[in-house]
Amino acid sequence: MTADVKTQIIERVTPDLVQVEQALEQNLAPRLELVKQIASHLLFSGGKRLRPLLFIHAARMCGYRGGQEVMFSTMFEYLHAATLLHDDVVDGADLRRGRDAAHTRWPAARVVLTGDFLLARALDIAARTGNPRVISVVADITGEMSEGEIDQLEKKGRTDLTEARYMKIIERKTAVLIQGACRCGAILAGSSTREEAALADFGFHLGMAFQMADDLLDYTATADQLGKNPGADMREGKLTLPLIHSLGKAVPRDREWMTRMLADSTFDPGQFSKLKEKLESLGGISYTRNMAQREVTRAKQALETFDTSGSKTILTLIADYAVHRKV
Repeated sequence: MTADVKTQIIERVTPDLVQVEQALEQNLAPRLELVKQIASHLLFSGGKRLRPLLFIHAARMCGYRGGQEVMFSTMFEYLHAATLLHDDVVDGADLRRGRDAAHTRWPAARVVLTGDFLLARALDIAARTGNPRVISVVADITGEMSEGEIDQLEKKGRTDLTEARYMKIIERKTAVLIQGACRCGAILAGSSTREEAALADFGFHLGMAFQMADDLLDYTATADQLGKNPGADMREGKLTLPLIHSLGKAVPRDREWMTRMLADSTFDPGQFSKLKEKLESLGGISYTRNMAQREVTRAKQALETFDTSGSKTILTLIADYAVHRKV
């Protein structure tokens, strides 16, 4: 199913993707060559361009015909790239999208400041829309994502993290950006309050599903599929839903063993394989998959407000792909 859905999406959005790549290159325009090198290292390393596509097709589905949706969409990719640059420095990650993380090739301070530059580019493009509400949404997203990452850092290594707290963290670190891309598409199109609310609802549930699926892949995908080393969340002391659910179901002996693994600064592939087996047997993998699917169902229900169109089909396919993807 995954390959078929991915193929269907690519067939429909290839022209948009070509234009998005061109717009990302044209709008980057730093004065310093070093900034361009660092930003390009991540920006043009094979990202899916999910957020620009959501913005573009949310706007078109709501009737936007202004011809600038592709250019405006780049603000969400710049914002996303900025957070990835910052996160990799904070987490000490080695790989991103199959390449060396930027801070392993350039000094961390320069990478952080390049992230700041990308944030500024995002806000500049938001201002070019001439719509104060778009600017406000993008500014709010930036604040929410920052606080979400801080919240996750504060909970690092804690085995008492609840599912409710986890949901709040992923809402702020992931869902708000995807939701904002969808909402801003509606705002740009001058859509009705009902349509804007429906797209915000779609984006929220899609974002939640996307992050749950991402957390699941950390335990089920290979390094080649991920473009980074599996088990990264565990090595960084981050509790995600597969582990949270399994810890809650584990007998004391298993819980103690899983807790020791989290506290161990070394990474033993054999032990990690045993942990994955434990997550399977305790239901953490299936529970997370089911929760992500539930969010996808809610996202697709939100689109029922809209008439059938090419853009609606694309958004529906993206929702399906979010939970069934392998990368």
